[in-house]
Amino acid sequence: MNQKNMHSAILKIVMAGLLCAVGIIIPMFSPLKIVIPPASFTVASHVAVFIAMFISPAVGISVALGTTLGFLIGGFPIEVVLRALTHVVFATVGAFWIQKKPEILSSVKKSILLSAALALIHAVCEVLVVLPFYIADPSQYANGFFVAVILLVGVGTIVHSMVDFAIAYLVWQPLKKTFGVKSVRV
Repeated sequence: MNQKNMHSAILKIVMAGLLCAVGIIIPMFSPLKIVIPPASFTVASHVAVFIAMFISPAVGISVALGTTLGFLIGGFPIEVVLRALTHVVFATVGAFWIQKKPEILSSVKKSILLSAALALIHAVCEVLVVLPFYIADPSQYANGFFVAVILLVGVGTIVHSMVDFAIAYLVWQPLKKTFGVKSVRV
C-alpha cells in the first residue's frame, strides 16, 4: 500500500471514529428531542450517518453500526436500538448510490431527490421495526395504529430524515474541501 492510499485509509478510519462519537453523543445529550411513543425525534441525530455515507460505503456502514452499538450500550429501549440498526440499510443504499453517481452531491436538486428516496427507505425500515411491537401490545400506543405507526414513525421519519440530510449536506460542503475528501470509493 503506497503512502497516499495509507493516508486515505487512516483518514477514513479516523473520520468513522469521530462520526460514531458524534452520532452517539447527539441523541444522548441533545435538548432538542421530541418523544411521542413509539416515535422519537432528535434534531441532527442522523447527521453523522449521512456524512459517513457521503465518504464511502464502508464508513457509512461502520458509523451506522457504531451508533447502533452506542444506543444499545446507552440503555435505550430495544425499539430505539432496532430503529437505529435500520440505518445500516439507508446508509448502504445511499453510499453505493453516491459511489456510483458521485455527481449527485454536486447538485442541490439531485441531492434533494436522493434525500427523499433515502427518507422513504428509512421510514419503511423503521415502520417495519415498530410494527411487531405494536402488534404484540397495541395498548402501549394510545394514538392507535395509523397515528402511532404510520404518521408518527412513517411520515415523521421521512421529515426527520430529510431535515437531517439537509443539515449533513450543508456541513459536508466545506468539510470535503477542508479535509481534501471527495465522495471517495472503497
